[in-house]
Amino acid sequence: MNAVFFALVLIAFLTAAWRQLGWNPAQGETSPMEALSKGMVDAAGGSVELAIGLVGVMALFLGLMKVAEAGGMLTIIARLIRPLMVRLFPDVPPDHPAMGAMILNISANGLGLGNAATPFGIRAMQELDKLNTHKGTATNAMALFLAINTSSVTLLPTGVIALRASAGSQDPAGILPTTLFATICSTAAAIIAAKLYCRFFPINAEPNGVPNRVTDEDIPDQKDSATPLETAVPEDPGAYPGWVSALALLGLLALVPITIIWGKAIAPWIIPGLMVGFLTFGMLRGVRIYEAFVEGAKDGFNVAIKIIPYLVAILVAVGMLRASGALELLVGALSVVTGPLGLPAEALPMALLRPLSGSGAYGVMASIINDPAIGPDSYVGYLVSTLQGSTETTFYVLAVYFGAVQVRRIRHALAAALTADVVGIIAAVAVCAWLFG
Repeated sequence: MNAVFFALVLIAFLTAAWRQLGWNPAQGETSPMEALSKGMVDAAGGSVELAIGLVGVMALFLGLMKVAEAGGMLTIIARLIRPLMVRLFPDVPPDHPAMGAMILNISANGLGLGNAATPFGIRAMQELDKLNTHKGTATNAMALFLAINTSSVTLLPTGVIALRASAGSQDPAGILPTTLFATICSTAAAIIAAKLYCRFFPINAEPNGVPNRVTDEDIPDQKDSATPLETAVPEDPGAYPGWVSALALLGLLALVPITIIWGKAIAPWIIPGLMVGFLTFGMLRGVRIYEAFVEGAKDGFNVAIKIIPYLVAILVAVGMLRASGALELLVGALSVVTGPLGLPAEALPMALLRPLSGSGAYGVMASIINDPAIGPDSYVGYLVSTLQGSTETTFYVLAVYFGAVQVRRIRHALAAALTADVVGIIAAVAVCAWLFG
């Protein structure tokens, strides 16, 4: 992240400086350097406002998660999806709370609940960090989870559907199949990339190439010392039979046609249903749900405060990139190439901005689908809606999730996540061109 942060700031500064040197002052016009300064201050203030806005949301969902954890829901969910998760994360014990938290995060992302997914994801990172013998360095499981998180399969992009409906779309849920296809492709790419890239970023080496010194205290006792720590899978006597997991996976797959057919009707029920469902589960399991909720909410408040410095850093850098005009110059240069390939100049800012700024990308999408000359049901309208629903704010996710556990050496996490972003954009262009082009 050091190199990424410095590169964003330096590119923004040099672009603004170059424009400042050739600037001809006009009455009432803001100079490039003044615009850059204002962009930095606005981004810093906006990042704190964003973090404060997250306090309530994180307190709510981490409170619900605490109820679920106290009732054993995370263990139940982890056992149901175990055949897949154990193969993806061989270094995480099957019954570890990280498994359940990761599954809840992926499920929330699949339903388009970005606000709910963030607390679950942070909790998953905290649990994964408990297994980390190299504090401050991302493990293979962390990097893979982050890559999946930034690309996870989306069954119901609720926010995008709502915005399309408000823009007067005749088929606001028409992006469900395109979003599903794009996220399936990007998730597959994320998994493959994370598995391949990890060999080029060894976990036991410092950035300068010097191996870390690992003491005996860093490695838990193991019965079989010949088994590597990161590939050992503890025996799990309480696993569900294979047919139970198969039924659970089939039920998950059955949600695909359901969300396509009834997605618009289901969307308003999801968040209230989650709260009632979690609390009912806790009551049936004998959990003191109020006390458990309050305890989890306290954790959510503390985490939200902890991530403020990380948000300020990454959002100021992104704000500088936009205010300097560097992003505008990049769009102008690339649109000549991407236009004939199905990514027109109107949609290119959306593709470039989405990994950097969620609010910026959302604003671009809103302005495009509300433009009478374009509209939500045009090819460009469908494309930008699919890009918003099928890609994630990669740098924001990395800053928040790794910041929550004080990880500074992210290894291959960014490379895998950006690979997934690129594949997701290509898949979105391909499927939209096929269906709406």
